[in-house]
Amino acid sequence: MATKKSTTQRRAEATSTMDPAAPDGLAVRAGEDPWTAEEVAEARAELTTEADRLREEISAAEEALTGLMRDSGDGAGDDQADTGSKNVTREHEMALTTNNREMLYQTERALRRMEAGTYGLCEKCGNPIGKARMQVFPRATLCVDCKQKQERRF
Repeated sequence: MATKKSTTQRRAEATSTMDPAAPDGLAVRAGEDPWTAEEVAEARAELTTEADRLREEISAAEEALTGLMRDSGDGAGDDQADTGSKNVTREHEMALTTNNREMLYQTERALRRMEAGTYGLCEKCGNPIGKARMQVFPRATLCVDCKQKQERRF
């Protein structure tokens, strides 16, 4: 009779199956080549560049929002179309800023996971996510199976 393994047990096994020669001991799935130092440096540089870009966009959007909020207070002389247009623009900027903040959080989290040696491990089941998936989507925190299960719940 097979016993079901806990997430902690699977995570420990995945960590123990990681190639110790791989840079930072990053996880790979069975049959995948280990991470090379160049690949890790490339992933780290991509994440760092993305974080810097997002910080700049957030700063610019906050400045734009400040201007929009200041201008929205004086609606004297505006017709309904002007007021509506200003509201739509302001809400659009706020939505973009919120999205950029979430992406920045995910990007910084991926960098922390890389430093902690948990980059590439599924946060749900503890199995390796897969090097190829991490290279395509470096902010991934779930393996394909867990991500599919998550999406089916909603």
